[in-house]
Amino acid sequence: MKSALSLFASAMALSSPLAVGHALAQDANDGIIVYNAQHESLTSAWVEGFTRETGIKVIVRNGEDPEFANQIATEGAASPADVFLTENSPAIALVDAAGLFAPVDAVTLAQVPDEFRPTNGHWIGIAARSTVFAYDKTKLTADKLPKSLLDLADTSWKGRWAASPSGADFQSIVGALLEIKGEEDTAQWLKAMKTNVTTFRGNSTAMKAVNSGQIEGAVIFHYYYYGDQAKTGENSKNVGLLYFKNQDPGAFVSISGGGVLASSKHPKEAQAFLKWITGRGGQDVLKTGTSFEYAVSIGADSNPALVPLKDLQAPKVEPSHLNSKKVTDLLTAAGLL
Repeated sequence: MKSALSLFASAMALSSPLAVGHALAQDANDGIIVYNAQHESLTSAWVEGFTRETGIKVIVRNGEDPEFANQIATEGAASPADVFLTENSPAIALVDAAGLFAPVDAVTLAQVPDEFRPTNGHWIGIAARSTVFAYDKTKLTADKLPKSLLDLADTSWKGRWAASPSGADFQSIVGALLEIKGEEDTAQWLKAMKTNVTTFRGNSTAMKAVNSGQIEGAVIFHYYYYGDQAKTGENSKNVGLLYFKNQDPGAFVSISGGGVLASSKHPKEAQAFLKWITGRGGQDVLKTGTSFEYAVSIGADSNPALVPLKDLQAPKVEPSHLNSKKVTDLLTAAGLL
């Protein structure tokens, strides 16, 4: 058996991805387990393409960023998961801080630019989404829009804008604000937000409120708008998007991450899954599919409907520094949670 495995390992570098995948599948015929906090439809498309190409079975368990992060931290080395996929990076940074990831294979890391992965290489960016200010274009003209996310703390915006502070999306945005501006400024902004904001549960609900004229604007991620436009547009026909740009905190681009658990029972197959997602096959799903999230790999194209990623002028934020616990503490202190 040892000899056969050694021969297989030696042959891997010379085999085609398809042949390697099917060989790996024989070692993991019970499948790798993915804890998935990404959108179910996107991960389903990734899994379908990966399994079709490699023959490796993938079992997906769907949930939310914070819940899975805390679950993995609790399970520790006993976790049944092989891979963790997130919507936003604070949850995956929490798992990394607990020392529960294996390093991502170097060949996989090389597929994604430095700005879309942590410096320690323990996980990797798989997709991205941009912060935007969705506004009622029947009421607000360009000269009446905020110039910065920070402007929404001004008393002139009291009762005029919305957010979903209980969601992982908005908390990721606050995490970027904390990293860029520091704790004191973030706490002050959140205090003003408490006075000014109308809260909704979920970005889609907030966008619908903008569209219906209930509120003038909302801080959300871009893909809610594009997803609705690609369907009927009924919840976004009156909505315009403001991209703050200029390295503003409101131009933050949030990274969806993927990592292989150090306790994985099938590390080769799990690493192969991350490599496929960040390779041409997985990134083409972002280009041609309906998730409207940004492709992040080198040379990969995003959906042509989107504002190009290079034009967003996003601030540089080390993804592993986004502190989800500090963010929830600050939101709680401000009375937003």
